[in-house]
Amino acid sequence: MNLNYVYINDTFVESAQASLLISDLSIQRGYGIFDFFKTINGKPIFLEDHLERFYHSANKMHLDVGYTKEQLKSILDELLVKNNIPDASIRITLTGGYATDGYTLAKPNMVITQQPLSLKLEIDPKGINLVTYPHQRQLSDVKTLDYLMAIWLQPFIKEQGADDVLYHADGLIKECPRSNFFIVNGNNEVITAQNHVLKGVIRKNVLQLKHPDFKVIERDFNLQELENATEAFITSTTKHILPVVGINGKQIGNGKAGSVTKKLSDLLLQNIRHQIG
Repeated sequence: MNLNYVYINDTFVESAQASLLISDLSIQRGYGIFDFFKTINGKPIFLEDHLERFYHSANKMHLDVGYTKEQLKSILDELLVKNNIPDASIRITLTGGYATDGYTLAKPNMVITQQPLSLKLEIDPKGINLVTYPHQRQLSDVKTLDYLMAIWLQPFIKEQGADDVLYHADGLIKECPRSNFFIVNGNNEVITAQNHVLKGVIRKNVLQLKHPDFKVIERDFNLQELENATEAFITSTTKHILPVVGINGKQIGNGKAGSVTKKLSDLLLQNIRHQIG
């Protein structure tokens, strides 16, 4: 059995021995950032996109990563070799550091963990159901540790018979807590919110997909457009493209993955398979 190693502040340690002091701002105030990507057959997927977002988040949160991108890649390569988990999730966390007063930024702590991850490279035809809720995440373009609202809403989501929540604010659709949201309209436009959302890595790559039957765009859209959507889906690192078959108890389309959603999923998964080699 292979040991599972964690990287903390220049050192690889066994996961059972990994720890942070309770004075860290991530514990005291929930202050910190992270990014999360996957490996398939030992190959990191969309790594450059994830690192770009990680450094963006760190800069916006006034946190010094302490490593260049090339140095961080070398650390990740070593972690992959040490753990030897070909299909895995890797989470890079950067905290606010050990604050003597529990409030002031200090030298950040870097923590990198890896866990086995089993993913299917095909669309899930069953899809999921969402329920809407008014909320705007603060610092929305930053992947922070703050998932307070999403966790607090778990009982509400279950009461509504939904799988996840879809945020809206000021009449505009935003995102789900851990995924971006897209609709398809009657003009075969594939639309995702442009402002005040986290720019997901799968979202970014979906926006780059081309097909003669439809156009993928980012622009803000309202609740009425959501009501009239012919298809809907979410995107995330672990879910790739996942159909949304119902919202607030109302069926979307025919209640199954739509044709545009399937075509986009095929294109995205072709891209991912190309990276695997």
